[in-house]
Amino acid sequence: MESLLAALSGDFLGTPVYFWVAFIAIVIGLLVFDLGVLHRDEHEIEAKESLLLYGFYVTIALLFGVWVWFQRGAQAGLEFYTGYLIEQSLAMDNMFVIATIFGFLGIPRLYQHRVLFWGILGVILFRAVLIGVGAALVHQFDWILFIFGAFLVFTGIKMFSHQDEEPDLEKNGIFKFLRKRFRITDALRGRNFMVREPDKKTGKLVLWLTPLGVALIMVEIVDLIFAVDSVPAVFAVTQDTFIVYTSNIFAILGLRALYFALAAAMNRFRYLQVSLAVILVLIGIKIFLVPLDIKIDTMLSLGVTIGILAAGVLYSLWKTRNEPNISAEDEPKTGQLEP
Repeated sequence: MESLLAALSGDFLGTPVYFWVAFIAIVIGLLVFDLGVLHRDEHEIEAKESLLLYGFYVTIALLFGVWVWFQRGAQAGLEFYTGYLIEQSLAMDNMFVIATIFGFLGIPRLYQHRVLFWGILGVILFRAVLIGVGAALVHQFDWILFIFGAFLVFTGIKMFSHQDEEPDLEKNGIFKFLRKRFRITDALRGRNFMVREPDKKTGKLVLWLTPLGVALIMVEIVDLIFAVDSVPAVFAVTQDTFIVYTSNIFAILGLRALYFALAAAMNRFRYLQVSLAVILVLIGIKIFLVPLDIKIDTMLSLGVTIGILAAGVLYSLWKTRNEPNISAEDEPKTGQLEP
């Protein structure tokens, strides 16, 4: 017992082990509750259920932040909340890309939660690797923050200049690679990601990807691409690996729950990308100043981020107030999945 207590009180990446254990236990509990209780029976998730589930995840994240605040101090608590909000803001654009993928591949609402749930497992793993590498680079080379900052500013400017462009998944490199390298069924096979079916040429039973499997792979890769933007952004707030990782995971868990509400009216948020571009540029400038020992107050960063995000949401809703809600499922299904 004493050796166990000693191990839990030890440090891992600058944070007591019991903090990591508590976080992992909470995430596992949430995933089990999500799959084993809330969605034990597969069903279509409507906007109301999506909002309620999102509220539940936000509450858990806020309570976790309170625990961090009281255990590690007000500064750590503020950094957690700021990192959480930044990740939620920047990853919101990812939700619209996921909606486009589902619409393009003709994935019905009934199976979309299945893709998002199993995609979370990839997020937990890939974010751990990416944040671990990023933290090691920042610890070893202070000047890497200049590169992070310049990259975020460049990405923000690029996002602003391409705000009106719709993703063309027919020409997407990931989709073209999958269609060229894998056997893909021309239609869904229920809830399966892969199936064994006869090869069209030889007649032998071989492994095929289904459109659901293609969607899962594309969602995972897209999330990894978006993480290249959002993870360095949180390093502008703190270089504490625990804060960066936990705020990322809680934000993604919440947004995946919110997805169905956002996707039901994706056209109503078309001006949100401008806000996200501004946030990226400002965060890029902030992270660029860190190696110069010029620090911007965390509370100020939190307030500015909230203000810009709220302005983008409210302006979008106001500008599109006379438009009917258009969901991803209303878009034409153009994906050609036959190899």
